[in-house]
Amino acid sequence: MRIALLGGTGDIGEGLALRWAFHTDHDVVIGSRDPDKARAKAEEYETELSSRGVDRKVNGFENAMAADRASVVVLAVPAYHVTDTVEAVADSLDDGDVLVTPATGMQRDEDGFHYHRPGAGSVTQLAVDAAPEGVPVVGAFHNLAAGRLADLDADLGIDTLLVADDPDAKETVRLLADGIDGLRPLDAGGLANSPEIEALTPLLINVATNNEGMHDLGVRFD
Repeated sequence: MRIALLGGTGDIGEGLALRWAFHTDHDVVIGSRDPDKARAKAEEYETELSSRGVDRKVNGFENAMAADRASVVVLAVPAYHVTDTVEAVADSLDDGDVLVTPATGMQRDEDGFHYHRPGAGSVTQLAVDAAPEGVPVVGAFHNLAAGRLADLDADLGIDTLLVADDPDAKETVRLLADGIDGLRPLDAGGLANSPEIEALTPLLINVATNNEGMHDLGVRFD
């Protein structure tokens, strides 16, 4: 399978790109609004993988070109860029492609981070509203600490929660998540449940900030 990570030059994009390239045989494509930045980051990822004895080709393109080359497109962008990113690549998406969004809306004040629920109800719903007809959306990878994900020496041992209304799309993303060593995908129901999952991210950041030795927290359901 070929996976395009739009905004794959950022933190969560880096972690997912490295993990999929290191643990699986899926093709990984890096997207960015700046194609030169995408190519430069792709080369950095190749160098990191090569240092670990993994010879993998990672390509970098402008976002629309990256989306055109993949069947699974991950919106590895901040919440406020989800809608415009989907709209910018809409013509590159085909029926049956799967959009994945890990974005969470957050605000920060003197007390810490707080979930910022958009008018649509969730950031995942923003992606649904912007997606072309025939392109299902799956919410996944919301609550992963980017630093922990990108550290290939770190044992994950954490869960990721999946929400979608399309069972085939959810199964596709479940298999992709399950291919990452130490990451367990769990079905959290339909898209209507995405606000509860997105709201976990600021909670984890606040706990990590206020407790020594809890950097890069994840969740595990037992």
